[in-house]
Amino acid sequence: MKEGLATRCVHAGEPQDASGSPHAPLYTTTTFKFPSTAALLDVVEGRKPGALYTRYGLNPTIRALEEKLAAIEGAEAALAFASGMAAESALFLTHGRKGIVCLGDAYGGTLELLSAQLPTLGIPSHFLLGNELDALPALLKRGVGLVFFETPTNPALELFDIAAISDLAHAHGALVAVDNTFASPVNQNPLALGADFAVHSATKYLGGHSDLTAGALMGGKDLVMPVWGWRKNLGQTIAPEIAAQLARSLRTLPIRVERQNATAMKIAEAMQAHPKIARVLYPGLPDFPGHDLARRQMKGYGGMLTIEVQGGGAAATRVADALRLFALAPSLGGVESLVTQPCTTTHHGLTPEERARRGISDAMLRLSVGLEDAGDLIADLRQALG
Repeated sequence: MKEGLATRCVHAGEPQDASGSPHAPLYTTTTFKFPSTAALLDVVEGRKPGALYTRYGLNPTIRALEEKLAAIEGAEAALAFASGMAAESALFLTHGRKGIVCLGDAYGGTLELLSAQLPTLGIPSHFLLGNELDALPALLKRGVGLVFFETPTNPALELFDIAAISDLAHAHGALVAVDNTFASPVNQNPLALGADFAVHSATKYLGGHSDLTAGALMGGKDLVMPVWGWRKNLGQTIAPEIAAQLARSLRTLPIRVERQNATAMKIAEAMQAHPKIARVLYPGLPDFPGHDLARRQMKGYGGMLTIEVQGGGAAATRVADALRLFALAPSLGGVESLVTQPCTTTHHGLTPEERARRGISDAMLRLSVGLEDAGDLIADLRQALG
């Protein structure tokens, strides 16, 4: 019987040896010795698992983390990276060479990689907003090999139907990768819905404490393992120290995210009733455009929400500057609540016209809800709005 998520977060990948330690130890070693050449070749040539060289990821601490990551997403295999962007770039270089379709909004670094850098390597990228999905079949018929999207998206929390898009892509021989950073494995499991890959900025909810930078890629073994060579030779492997730190954080992932879900819902409801808020974007609200889809493909609605302040960008800036508990900072998913104005951070690199086309107004404030008391966070927002 498959164990529950919380059990997997605690026990998957942990040692089953005579040491008595409940946690995998930290091996800072860069290289590992062998009793014989034959034993070394067994590992080098893949006949037996084993430790060899840390840059390769063949380090017991890293492998223990990857077992845990795979178990959490229900995947056959996982690779841990030095950052989320490292995970995405290795994925794109491995499986995106026939072309990549990016659906909806994405992290600014991802958009830059797809639009400015991969084309210089002969890897074409195509971009479709949520209201342009009718154009996806034509791109797939042209032989595009990878469909990539976030759901929910940053910062408008737009949702994409993972199962429907996966069925369509697979019918044309394409693979599907879902950035599951915003949702986390607690709230959404892309692989169970038909996607081929789940990719994470583990810096966010998986790490959860704003004290590490890491990335993760999960999926079927036959698809994930070809990415290993790119990670190895681009030097993208996670450090053992960070791997141990991330494994520690994963043990509390469900309890953190479930608390953030509940608090975000309370804040969304309170802000929806506030006279100085023009709009609240949160999948858990019944009038959110993607609420029905959220109910079908998500177990929880997440700790991210976006509010739109009456009075435009200047008014939103004043609110952000007046907040006391919400720290004015980029990133998300930590135990502390954060606020960011997308036009000044995540989407600052886009022209005003492109932000408008994507529905990202200057009046938007993106909130990452932490573990503080919900009442205190609501009070902080009210005083800033007042």
